[in-house]
Amino acid sequence: MSVRRLLASGDVLAHRYELQDLVSEKLGSTTWRAHDQVLNRNVGIEMLSSSDPRADHFLQAARESTSVTDPRFLRVLDLIEDEQHHHLVVREWARAFPLDQLLAQSPLPNRRAATVVAEVAEALSHAHEHGVYHRRLTPHQVLLKQSGAVRVVGLGVATALAPVGRQDSLADLQGYEQLDVQAIGKLLYACLTSRWPGAHVDGLNAAPTEHGRLLRPRQVRAGVSRDVDTTCDRILGTPPRNHATPLRKAADIARTLRLSGEDDDLHDDQPSLASMSSPDLLRLDPVIVPEGPPPGLEPPRRRPKAYEPAPPTTLERGKERARRAARGDRGLVLLGIIGALVILTVLAFLVGRSTNDSADPIERTSPLRVLPIQRAGDFDPQGDDTGENPEQARRAIDDDLSTGWRTSTYLGSAELGGLKDGVGIVLDLGGAREVDSLRVRMADAPTSFSIYASSSTTTRVPATLRGLRRVAVLNDAGTDATVSLESGILTRYVVVWLRSVPEVEDDRFRGEIREVVIRGRS
Repeated sequence: MSVRRLLASGDVLAHRYELQDLVSEKLGSTTWRAHDQVLNRNVGIEMLSSSDPRADHFLQAARESTSVTDPRFLRVLDLIEDEQHHHLVVREWARAFPLDQLLAQSPLPNRRAATVVAEVAEALSHAHEHGVYHRRLTPHQVLLKQSGAVRVVGLGVATALAPVGRQDSLADLQGYEQLDVQAIGKLLYACLTSRWPGAHVDGLNAAPTEHGRLLRPRQVRAGVSRDVDTTCDRILGTPPRNHATPLRKAADIARTLRLSGEDDDLHDDQPSLASMSSPDLLRLDPVIVPEGPPPGLEPPRRRPKAYEPAPPTTLERGKERARRAARGDRGLVLLGIIGALVILTVLAFLVGRSTNDSADPIERTSPLRVLPIQRAGDFDPQGDDTGENPEQARRAIDDDLSTGWRTSTYLGSAELGGLKDGVGIVLDLGGAREVDSLRVRMADAPTSFSIYASSSTTTRVPATLRGLRRVAVLNDAGTDATVSLESGILTRYVVVWLRSVPEVEDDRFRGEIREVVIRGRS
């Protein structure tokens, strides 16, 4: 009885494929770099023992994947059955870095992460149109070429290599597309945090959770931009936070990430990353240089294109165009700017003086009365969508104590879950008024809040605390609180800013303003 010899470098398969380098061994299969002696090119060969019970499924899955012609999937070039006791899938060869190796060093910057995952989502969208699903997408299945191009491997085959005895239920058969969509969301999460939601995968640690809910990337790593973080939550959130629309199609994910990538240099929370160029793929992360013999014994290879400086951003290109346009005439341009500023300053002074002279003064001797509130709106400058139950804001001034404006429900802390400094409502008095006091009726206690007032000349509804003056602070107030202000406060917009809200259930906190009454003179 002959003993089956293990394949080794130098063996020739099917009279044309010479094995050269063993790339990986995973789930009982081996992947080799080989040389096609007929066409004189490198190929990748994934092989599985012919006696393995998954062998037929292995070849069938590779055969079905050929219906997808998207260039981001490595093409199947040949299928060989029972060659030296192995089934072979021959694919085109790509010199590339597995994504899991990069993430083991550092997360990707926002823009790079959005671009990579958008490429993967577009490729899977094309596969879904042909009824082909990956179902085992992880960072190891995504390759980044030296040019920066993205390639996806394992379409169909990764599923065929699942552990023996794995049987798909009816729910699995109906949810293949959603498995891929969830995997795209997890891939985006991993690119932003170097963590994998749910488990340890490809050497990445499991993503952290709180109260059984996955923490958002912005809560795990500082510097993650708000739009990419929101996109990730719209894929993985069950349901997404702030009532955002879920993303359940690979094509929708790709489209959303493409838009995020276009605006990243303008709206990224890391302006230093958006305005700087870095000589490597990971931007500000250091290049890991492997140890080895001195250059005289082994000359260094040419630097990969993936590590070359990033192309200029939209902001950088605009600055360069402005510099070229002003070259040679900088003195005239500077003189024109200074002259325009002087003219604008004089005009603003004259308009302001005429406005103040023509404004009707408030009669200081008139009695205090309840000031009519023209409009009420929500005030959430630190929220993800700068809005918090705006449709309820009117209830805080409707003279009905059974209704009111509510905040969202926060977990873990009365200080709004530690997610923001405060949230509240903004009240429009219709014009400049002298405000003397406020009576705020709450649904529960205790509530800590502050009162902010705009300047008397402000005509636009404030969207942030910038430009507002804090005129009162009240801590641990009851359900009926009256706040007296210092005399002489002239304002049009008044903000009631909740900083700490009551506990309404176990470890769940929510504030509710039932009614606000403002007294003063007009």
